[in-house]
Amino acid sequence: MTDPQNPNDPPSSVPPAPPAYGQPPTGAPQAQPQYGGAPQYASAPPPSYAPPADAPVPGRTMGIIAFILSFFVQLIALILGIIALVQSRKAGAKNGWAVAAVIISVVLMVLGAILFFAVVIPLITYSSEVVQACQAVGFEGTVEVRGLTVDCSNANR
Repeated sequence: MTDPQNPNDPPSSVPPAPPAYGQPPTGAPQAQPQYGGAPQYASAPPPSYAPPADAPVPGRTMGIIAFILSFFVQLIALILGIIALVQSRKAGAKNGWAVAAVIISVVLMVLGAILFFAVVIPLITYSSEVVQACQAVGFEGTVEVRGLTVDCSNANR
């Protein structure tokens, strides 16, 4: 082996001399020399790209709350469900509760709108027609509105 600091020296079979600070005990492994005086540490473990298996999914609790609210308060449940879904997707996790809350909220809101226009609006217009017909007869007797007979004497109370 040649000395890197003196390449012209012939290789020798004698091991290099121990460092100047002292002889290591016989039979003990020799320590590696430290350069620059900094201590040597083991390398850090590689970063983990996935959360631990038992870690909570971000937005899961909000997704469950949105699911429960989707049966009662659809607009709030829709907003909470979307927020929970976005949080879960940013963390790379799936959130079935939030997806279900969004779907149920949208379906129930559409059904509510259909029900409103199919039942409530015709009921309001029918009642206004009854009031107008009863006003015409002075709230006495009966009138016929849309093929139905209505007693106007009860309408004045």
